[in-house]
Amino acid sequence: MDLGIDIRHRIAKRAAKEIKNGMIVNLGIGIPSLIPNHVACSMPVMFHAENGIIGLGASPNQGEEDENLCNAAGYPVTTIEGSSYCDSATAFAMIRRGYVDITVLGALEVSEKGDLANWIVPGKRVPGMGGAMELAQKAKKVIVLMNHTSKTGKPKLVKRCSLPVTATQCVSLIITDRAVFKVEKDVLLLTEIMAPYTVEDILNSTDATVRLSEKIITIA
Repeated sequence: MDLGIDIRHRIAKRAAKEIKNGMIVNLGIGIPSLIPNHVACSMPVMFHAENGIIGLGASPNQGEEDENLCNAAGYPVTTIEGSSYCDSATAFAMIRRGYVDITVLGALEVSEKGDLANWIVPGKRVPGMGGAMELAQKAKKVIVLMNHTSKTGKPKLVKRCSLPVTATQCVSLIITDRAVFKVEKDVLLLTEIMAPYTVEDILNSTDATVRLSEKIITIA
């Protein structure tokens, strides 16, 4: 379905609304890395990267990249005033001590209990598990950004994860290209829908147990 917009930025823009003044926020690779583009420059937020940057800014314009400045995935970034650098051990120490207010991660599957599977597909090579296992356990809030279904149309919001689990019952909020869910006890609460999808579309493409909010907002 061609919505005529950049779906990735649409998801990132919605996720940016969860970020408040003074937070330390860790961003995963992919869609989460777009979030700084949708946060006001005047908002005092420090975006954290596992490779040792505290204070990530918006993505650089093409041709203005600094080859020595990248995020944990190796993609070029900018920094904001007041940013700082440290080694990866210190960056991970911040995670382990619980200093990260929000982590925003991608996912392969999320269960109705908030279990997260995002680090490996059995049989496929991966460079490493990254910091997701620690972030999912230690961040004060875990937000997942993902496509609602796989490339073959298979639901990625499921009753029980079939892929290896990164961490159990850790996800608080899920934002997909179709909808927004809050994770409650053993159920996903549907609170927002991305136009032009309908409630019926969401229910038909979701395997997890879904409860409808009393007021469902449509995101244009």
